[in-house]
Amino acid sequence: MNSQSDTLKSSSPSPDEELESSLIQRKDELSMEIDPPSNSSATAEDWRNALSKVVPAVVVLRTTACRAFDTESAAASYATGFVVDKRRGIILTNQHVVKPGPVVAEAMFLNREEIPVYPIYRDPVHDFGFFRYDPGAIQFLNYEEIPLAPEAACVGLEIRVVGNDSGEKVSILAGTLARLDRDAPHYKKRSVSETERLNKHPESLDGYNDFNTFYMQAASGTKGGSSGSPVIDCQGRAVALNAGSKSSSASAFFLPLEQVVRALEFLREGRDLSPDKWPAPSIPRGTLQVTFVHKGFDEIQRLGLRQDTELIVRRASPSEETGMLVVDSVVPGGPAHMHLETGDVLVHVNGEVMTQFLKLENLLNDSMNQKIELRVERGGTSMTVELLVQDLHSITPNYFLEVSGGVIHPLSYQQARNFRFNCGLVYVADPGYMLFRAGVPRHAIIKKFAGEEISSIKQLISVLSKLSRGARLPLEYVTYADRHRRKSVLVTIDRHEWYAPPRLYTRDDSTGLWTVKPALTTNSLHQEPIMKHVSEVDTQRLIIDKNDVFLMEDTQQDSQKLVDTTTSMETKSDHVSEGTLLRGETEGNSSLLEHREENLEDSTIRETATLLENQSTEGVASHTSVAESVIEPTLVMFEVHVPPSFMVDGVHSQHFFGTGVIIHHSESMGLVVVDKNTVAISASDVMLSFAAFPIEIPAEVFFLHPVHNYALVAYDPSALGAVGAKMVRAAKLLPEPPLRRGDTVYLVGLSRSLQATSRKSIVTNPCAALTVGSADCPRYRAINMEVIELDTDFGSTFSGVLADDQGRVQAIWGSFSTQLKYGYSSSEDHQFVRGIPIYTISQILDKILSGAKGPPRLINGVKWPMPRVRSLEVELYTTLLSKARSFGLSDEWVQALVKKDPQRRQVLRVKGCLAGSKAENILEQGDMVLAINKKPVTCFLDIENVCQELDKDADTDGNLSMTIFRQGRETEVMVGTDVRDGNGTVRAINWCGCIVQDPHPAVRALGFLPEEGHGVYVTRRCHGSPAHRYGLYALQWIVEVNGKPTPDLDAFVKVTKEIQDGEFARVRTIHLNGKPRVLALKQDLHYWPTWELRFNPETSQWCRTTIKALDTAVV
Repeated sequence: MNSQSDTLKSSSPSPDEELESSLIQRKDELSMEIDPPSNSSATAEDWRNALSKVVPAVVVLRTTACRAFDTESAAASYATGFVVDKRRGIILTNQHVVKPGPVVAEAMFLNREEIPVYPIYRDPVHDFGFFRYDPGAIQFLNYEEIPLAPEAACVGLEIRVVGNDSGEKVSILAGTLARLDRDAPHYKKRSVSETERLNKHPESLDGYNDFNTFYMQAASGTKGGSSGSPVIDCQGRAVALNAGSKSSSASAFFLPLEQVVRALEFLREGRDLSPDKWPAPSIPRGTLQVTFVHKGFDEIQRLGLRQDTELIVRRASPSEETGMLVVDSVVPGGPAHMHLETGDVLVHVNGEVMTQFLKLENLLNDSMNQKIELRVERGGTSMTVELLVQDLHSITPNYFLEVSGGVIHPLSYQQARNFRFNCGLVYVADPGYMLFRAGVPRHAIIKKFAGEEISSIKQLISVLSKLSRGARLPLEYVTYADRHRRKSVLVTIDRHEWYAPPRLYTRDDSTGLWTVKPALTTNSLHQEPIMKHVSEVDTQRLIIDKNDVFLMEDTQQDSQKLVDTTTSMETKSDHVSEGTLLRGETEGNSSLLEHREENLEDSTIRETATLLENQSTEGVASHTSVAESVIEPTLVMFEVHVPPSFMVDGVHSQHFFGTGVIIHHSESMGLVVVDKNTVAISASDVMLSFAAFPIEIPAEVFFLHPVHNYALVAYDPSALGAVGAKMVRAAKLLPEPPLRRGDTVYLVGLSRSLQATSRKSIVTNPCAALTVGSADCPRYRAINMEVIELDTDFGSTFSGVLADDQGRVQAIWGSFSTQLKYGYSSSEDHQFVRGIPIYTISQILDKILSGAKGPPRLINGVKWPMPRVRSLEVELYTTLLSKARSFGLSDEWVQALVKKDPQRRQVLRVKGCLAGSKAENILEQGDMVLAINKKPVTCFLDIENVCQELDKDADTDGNLSMTIFRQGRETEVMVGTDVRDGNGTVRAINWCGCIVQDPHPAVRALGFLPEEGHGVYVTRRCHGSPAHRYGLYALQWIVEVNGKPTPDLDAFVKVTKEIQDGEFARVRTIHLNGKPRVLALKQDLHYWPTWELRFNPETSQWCRTTIKALDTAVV
């Protein structure tokens, strides 16, 4: 049932029944079958005859849950079903196979005929559901429907369970019905420790569980894949429906068919009344929102049942009756809330003794929207209550809101029972990107948003319709594990078009699809913020006290600026410096404040800046170094989120933290440098918190160096306000002279609480050649870099800058990402920190500020040149001259290289060329690079400087004359260089749920591209998508679609636009290891339209464009 693991775990059922205490102590796990059981052959003649009729009617169901919904996650899985009505085309299976949310499914018959099937009904409580299909689509198989015979089930009956083996073949398992009155199994999804933390209540689990029914039990040994299998007798009749098993034993659990037969009759009647089209089913289901359990008379006596009541019940019940129904739980807000309690013993309903689930359920179904009278005993006291039977379908959600990749819908009866919340609350089935970024977990209940109480999806949509892109607003939620306390977070509305606008999906049982329409009007998510708690504040003021500074700024400003910045009121409490409190004015007459602001603005700003500087200086004088006091106002804490819709370039996480330093700060733009393990790709949402001033503002990725491990991030200085802009300043860079061994440096960084910390250290190696291996999933790794090593290990997470005793920055202390591998199959992500010399950063900064040639990039309304970087796209490594001599390098060259660089005493060797580079097929692995343009080279910087010299010559052809040593011979070769910008990957396409892009440098660094062309590289796939369903995995190239080559993204778009909805596409792929593969993939434009996300440097916006979709699809 689980969307990814295909296995659900469970505590032992009936935790309160003493007769089964031994089973409870074992805590055996239960599993919904998605994977198949082993094969078993029948031998008796009567079973042969029965199975010859049954087996052709059993189908393999391949289901794909397209969205997370209710208890289910988005996933693809296998299961079983069987035909129960051949003429009308109805297949019976489990509810957890049909899924409560959007599902796409196919049924494969015995002869491998595959047809699409559509859900027509899933029971809200019991584990059964129906698919429909077109009987005329089966052309080559003779089969008969399997009759349902619930009355044939009895203890000792020999049965066979007919299922599938992972969709490959039929599996038949034998067994004998041992029990007909087993409690419904509890399937758990959480770990044992989590379950114990939730007081070991099975109802506290978040998965699907059946209740208010008995189950049958047999030792048939079914495993995954046989969910929905028929349990047949020797006459070929289905006596039960296989539902689950206990993974630690051979026990299997079967659902009785009485309610299945009733529902099937309603479906048949509805179809007969509408022969041209399947109608939406109308199956009356009543509920009191009460969970009952069946307990024996001995235990009920201990609960206080009177002897005269027991006598009445025994006389009115069949002789085999052994107990009564007891209230196990009551859902808050339901018909029985405040009327029934846990432990109440049910005696009469409408004057009739009621001891069986089936009898009670039939009465509720027939009394929907009517009142019934219940007599219960509570601790020996008889009570009579009158309750209204509720329509069960009315509390079963049939729609959901999709916003920023998240799924939100009313809380279902199933989850309300699990979590003990009211039905209909606003439930987060999947947080998506926006809510995940704010820290809202799955299964949360949204209570308040943007200052408004939220009790329905309609109210949530109303609030969203008023919001602007980039707005940050408070949201309150609760979780079932901590239900008595609301948690408050800041939600940031997506500033870029990472996802489609909010959409509302509604289930259509007549078609089996979920129709979609926009949740907001076309002009919603406008540019002018309307946050009530901000827009009502016309002005803010400065109130200065010797201990606290309350900052209140004018909020009547340009609407676009408000979209792109944050106000002081939105600052997180854990980012506020000690002794400084940031607040927003929410009371008072704004017109009175306006005049005062005009008179006091200039003086208060100066006084506030002076006060903060004095407070900082006083603290520094007694506790910190000069370097720390100078560097602290230049430090910035990064919080970076990457949207899952654009997780390209092998980025390995959605959330990053790190420390950067301001290297430029003017009225029009601020620039911060940080390592690429913090800002990995350009498609990121970046928030900056400043050490000099307690405020948090958004920023944009400006430049990603193609080779070195740093990125430049731009912010709007006006977002800091007048006081903040004066407090924040840029660091002074000291690119020359370079650090040498033995130099004293100060490592200055920030803690998570924005407290500056400095540590004095000694440089042990200023030019350590860095070697980082390739990860399993190729991502950026630093190559051709020399880093700075210190004499002290400051841990793997502390980052900042290296400065001299005057606070001049000589290097950034940055984080590097790597992967530690254990054996052949296991690996673990790891990070370490090293110093990155500031001169490489200073060179790029000079190009930006001097207006060097390059494509323009809009930042804060001003176009800035984007520097281009020329490089030799070759991965190099160093070899000691002593070893180079052993390879045959002459004494003359050894002496020349030592003379050039007495310190390093090394030679550069070629490890490999980036695929597709101009150096490919010219340089070979193992080549020693001796000289470029007749000048000896000994380090990576030498090659970098030569490449930069080429840019100064307008007539250059971009080639380098290189002297190399190859296989004992000295050779002269001409090698081309490549020019790259700092934008990173700026375009990706989502097709059938897989994200494709041009091969990024980390992939090309592996030295291989398909011969058919560079192709399009699959970097990620989405759960529940066709790519997931048909096995189009990441880490491979798509080189051909339907026989047409796809050498680049434009060709790929052209080919895929020709594929219609529901058509199969023949896709040829090549894996990173060079292995080719061909697969067929069915396009689903309803749930998975084709779209493109591209960065526009003219507007500095990420724009989403629909390439191909249905009229009813989300775009």
